Amino acid sequence: MTNRFEAVIFDWAGTTVDYGCFAPVRAFQEAFKEFGVTPTMDETRKPMGMLKHDHINTMLHMNRIARTWEDAHGTAPTDADVDAVYSHFEPKLLSILDNYADPKPGVIEAVAALRDVGIKIGSTTGYTDKMMEIVVPKAAENGYSPDFWISPDGTNGFGRPYPYMVFRNLEKLGVTDVRRAAKVGDTLSDIREGKNAGVFTIGVTEGSSQMALSQDEFEALSEAGKAQARAAAREAFVNAGADAVIDTMAELPTLLAQIA
Repeated sequence: MTNRFEAVIFDWAGTTVDYGCFAPVRAFQEAFKEFGVTPTMDETRKPMGMLKHDHINTMLHMNRIARTWEDAHGTAPTDADVDAVYSHFEPKLLSILDNYADPKPGVIEAVAALRDVGIKIGSTTGYTDKMMEIVVPKAAENGYSPDFWISPDGTNGFGRPYPYMVFRNLEKLGVTDVRRAAKVGDTLSDIREGKNAGVFTIGVTEGSSQMALSQDEFEALSEAGKAQARAAAREAFVNAGADAVIDTMAELPTLLAQIA
């Protein structure tokens, strides 16, 4: 394998754990429903990868959701309303997170292959420290443990698409040049984070929030259906600026070995 890369920085939900990124989706939708708004799957997933408070703010200002909120509450959504929805979202998510920390197929093997050639494993997330205190030990029990993780709590609340969590990884892992690091993620926010940080940026299609299918749903598709789902996610990542796109984590070590 080439020695170009010194570190790979992974996202968490939808990339390394929680196939399809369903834990936050469920909590977002349940929280909004308590305020008389039922978001669609597309509306819920569009800001995925952002700090969760920012995610709720973005959803509340989507045209249809904002109109529905105003119909239900008599006024346009405010900053206080963002806080109110978040106050319902966070406990819902914390109560289910330990059930959504199983590594995705191929992750443990890919990480082992990268470490075998001296590549360090970092990570960034849209979760908060409080959420990660549940996910990190549970993922470790299940066989996945990066060398470093950081949430937006460690960057003064500046989550994706800001590059600061990636920069903290580069510093902590001792990476000598941004070009010697790769960022891997499953959302458009992940791609923008990596590009803003100047690192080689990779989208992963299967099990991604972008694809928005559970493992059972994906495996139930015909081969043509699978190809169509992969192609749609791939196109979205490329349009967001991804340097490369893989379908599964098993492809990652080979991809990195081929990049001079």
